[in-house]
Amino acid sequence: MARIWMVRGDGGNLYDVFRDKGIAAIGWAPLAALAQQGANRQALIAHYEKEEPQTKRGRIVSGASQVWRFVNDIKIGDGIVSYSPANRLYLIGKVTGAAEYHPEYDDEGMSLTRTVDWQPDPLQRDSLSTNTKNSLGSISTVFEISTTAREELNAVIRGRKLPTLIKEEAAEEEASDPWGDIEDQAIERIKDGISGLSWEDVQELIAGILRAMGYKTQVSKPGADRGKDIVASPDGFGFEHPRIVVEVKHRKDQMGAPDIRSFLGGRHKDDRGLYVSTGGFTKDAWYEADRAAIPLAMWTLDNVVRALVEHYDQTDTATKRLVPLKRLYWPA
Repeated sequence: MARIWMVRGDGGNLYDVFRDKGIAAIGWAPLAALAQQGANRQALIAHYEKEEPQTKRGRIVSGASQVWRFVNDIKIGDGIVSYSPANRLYLIGKVTGAAEYHPEYDDEGMSLTRTVDWQPDPLQRDSLSTNTKNSLGSISTVFEISTTAREELNAVIRGRKLPTLIKEEAAEEEASDPWGDIEDQAIERIKDGISGLSWEDVQELIAGILRAMGYKTQVSKPGADRGKDIVASPDGFGFEHPRIVVEVKHRKDQMGAPDIRSFLGGRHKDDRGLYVSTGGFTKDAWYEADRAAIPLAMWTLDNVVRALVEHYDQTDTATKRLVPLKRLYWPA
């Protein structure tokens, strides 16, 4: 693919919609109706400024420029990439249609759509180099990926690895704040670190997070645990409620509906469930969880990292040793 673009719909939350509908989309509803092929970028900026005068100038320029790019710069036949933070997967596809305005999708953040022929098999984030992973985490919703990242994506698609890559280029983009997504970048890098831990360490990490949240935990020894790697409760024995039974799966594959049913099958009616899958869940798994007879929470790696960051100050030394983090203060 000569050119490849990243389109991150709603921070990656539209990944499944993009795949199922065969589209890529962006929001910016105030601009979408004016964003026709050949529309003037400055006119879009002026319109955005008029519609939302309270918005900072940098954000206005960034938003209008990305809308203009989605409509005008991306061509039919270009490559396109989208990312799922929950499942750490990249969709790879080819643009097949021009931008279209869909006012009925305004509330879903998909005012402007383009049809895409997505490849059936997504790429695992862990299959890419650190440089490429970092470059794909740009602050923009729409941007052209750098030359070296494009070369690596094309190589991985063909089933081969590139030799040591040269220093990554910076993607050109208009940004309202060059550090605007520093939190998202940090979250992704923490995920990368946790992905490299062993299953036993991830199990201990989950137990440490639960302790930081105020529970006492029992961690199962390696071997048959009948679907309960951790039991968390106020008293540490599981006698007092809530008694939370935790299953931890640390693998690249998504957990499906049969896995959820198996976990639920061994639960007592008064139990509370927490199923942790660092590889994410299929749509059928989420559906199965919604139908569960007991309250059931589902944690992807994204949920694990955000819970860790939120409660990091309260975690014990053993947990901090598994994932050492440093606090950074930045002007709001």
